[in-house]
Amino acid sequence: MSPTEKELPSAFDAMAEAFDTWFAKNANVFESELLAEKYFLTDPENTVSIGCGTGLFEERHGIPCGVEPAEGMARLARRRGIDVKVGSAEDVPYGDEQFNGVLLGTILSYVKDRPKAVAEAYRILKHGGHVVVSFLPGEGSYTMLYDLAAVKGKYNPEISPEHPYPIEFIEEGTWCSTREVTELLKRAGFVDMEYVQTLTRHPKYSNDSVEGPSRGTTRGITSSSGAGSRERLTLENTKKICPGVYVAGMSANAAFGGPRMGPIFGGMLLSGKRVAELILDGR
Repeated sequence: MSPTEKELPSAFDAMAEAFDTWFAKNANVFESELLAEKYFLTDPENTVSIGCGTGLFEERHGIPCGVEPAEGMARLARRRGIDVKVGSAEDVPYGDEQFNGVLLGTILSYVKDRPKAVAEAYRILKHGGHVVVSFLPGEGSYTMLYDLAAVKGKYNPEISPEHPYPIEFIEEGTWCSTREVTELLKRAGFVDMEYVQTLTRHPKYSNDSVEGPSRGTTRGITSSSGAGSRERLTLENTKKICPGVYVAGMSANAAFGGPRMGPIFGGMLLSGKRVAELILDGR
């Protein structure tokens, strides 16, 4: 392959430092995104970040390890003390059931095979683990602004933030809708999804102050948690077996041929919650 035929480096590789510079100029946006992810990160010390970038978020979260395809970004993450393996979200260089948590921080807009990336997150989670996915909804104001800037080749300063996101990064993205992310998680086997949103103001004003996470998915940037890797069978087996008698947790699996030790603690909680819902619904 001649030099002119070689694939050009990703903007995330060639412009890694520009990523950090943008967040430094948009410190309130950074803090808002950080809080939305942190809302669901219950065990950061046993979490891996897939697509960890420069390690900017991971350092603040206390996440010790990550996977990153862009060597330029991986280099900066290592300087922050993150143990980074170079690899892709579709082929994560870790074995099965290694972590209690997986963070997919705004990467689904940039991976080539979204179902494979989410399936890999499921694969490397331990029993009772959960995934945290942050993303810019395709139906949101940020992605509309970004698409307009990409088409025109520049931002309109009248409707854009003072320091807009580099167009080079935008051109590599394809945005996912909230519905698509939800379906991806369900098909991979995740259950009990929860959502929060942040940066719900117009992008021009998002950096004016830090915004805490709020319930919902319709605006801004969304963070979702899909709990229960390996727990779907337990929830399916949680049911009423005769009037006034319900089976849940390990008993549910044992009664219907599932693995008795599969759900562990997280599965027990979700199974108990399902029984309470069945009772309240009169089923």
